[in-house]
Amino acid sequence: MVTSIQISEGLQKELTKRKFFEKETYEEVIWDLVEDSQELSEETKEEIALARAEIKEGKFHTLAEVKKELNL
Repeated sequence: MVTSIQISEGLQKELTKRKFFEKETYEEVIWDLVEDSQELSEETKEEIALARAEIKEGKFHTLAEVKKELNL
C-alpha cells in the first residue's frame, strides 16, 4: 500500500541534503536513516569483534600490499 505524508519544508530540505544522488527518493533516504538507527545483530557484533582481534594480531593486508601482489 502506498501512502503519502506531510512534512515541513525544513524537513524536506534536510532530507534533500542527505540524498546520495539526485534521483534518490525520499523513501530511500528515510530507509537509510532507519537502518542507521537499528541495533546490530549479535552475529554482526561477534563478527566485528573477530575482525578487530584479527587486525590486532596483524592478520590483514594493506591496499598497497594487495596492489603489489596483483601487479596493479
